[in-house]
Amino acid sequence: MGIEFPHRHLLEIGPLSREDIEVILRTAANLKEILRRPIPKVPTLRGKVVANLFFEPSTRTRLSFERAAKVLSAEVLNFSARGSSLEKGENLLDTVRNLMAMGPDLFVIRHPASGAPHFVARHVRIPVINAGDGFHEHPTQALLDLLTVWERKGPDLRGLKVAIIGDIRHSRVAHSDILIFRKMGAEVYVSGPGTLLPPEREALGARVCLRVEEAVEGAGVVMALRVQKERHGRPLFPSWHEYARFFGLNRRVLAQAAEGALLMHPGPINWGIELAPELEDFPGQVILEQVENGVAVRMALLLLLLKAGEA
Repeated sequence: MGIEFPHRHLLEIGPLSREDIEVILRTAANLKEILRRPIPKVPTLRGKVVANLFFEPSTRTRLSFERAAKVLSAEVLNFSARGSSLEKGENLLDTVRNLMAMGPDLFVIRHPASGAPHFVARHVRIPVINAGDGFHEHPTQALLDLLTVWERKGPDLRGLKVAIIGDIRHSRVAHSDILIFRKMGAEVYVSGPGTLLPPEREALGARVCLRVEEAVEGAGVVMALRVQKERHGRPLFPSWHEYARFFGLNRRVLAQAAEGALLMHPGPINWGIELAPELEDFPGQVILEQVENGVAVRMALLLLLLKAGEA
């Protein structure tokens, strides 16, 4: 019997229903068992080809998708913009058309331009997964973050307070996480320097706190974000020292959180800025669990998008 999943692509969180999200997370949770086997490999996607198209730097996301595909026995094509024909003037659509001629079954795309995966999805006949686009979204990161919270807090998130601290304005992770946690019933609070908060704050769907302590108070989940300095174009706060002083997380700030609070970060981490070094052994720190869950979630998505409807 075929796997029931009603979507052809994963481009953003919005179109996913609560039921869709639960299918992805249940599938991911079941697939985690494979990763712990002595030989972590199954033939499920043998004969399928996954093309990873990364137009900006990535470590965790790119390697996570590659690992996910190989565990499921898919072949992997890895594309990097650096050293490619893009440097010779080839445009995105021509690049995609040339890669399509090599016979991939699914594209994973990370791109600095918001909307690039949506553009590609309109021009190809295969599934597309958004691995992060500009300031827009990073849906697979949101799904792995949610899975991490589910495993620690249970599936019923109603009334759970989630605090997201840092560069909200430029973070696609924040945008996807706000959407997915609110969709699952959690209350989301955000905080950061005023210059790192979006001007249309009411459209966030989260409560904005100018003091980090207010956002963290009573939170069951606290997530720090990296300052997206490469996307600012100009300095948006006086100094790293001042950022760490007022918006960096440490044990004093986390003492305001609920008992048993989780500490999360999508990476890469700037220790001493977003997180104090003393938090490396914080009891609720689950950053490496997020990384492990990233492989499982991406396995689930590859499986759902490539096998849905097959007998």
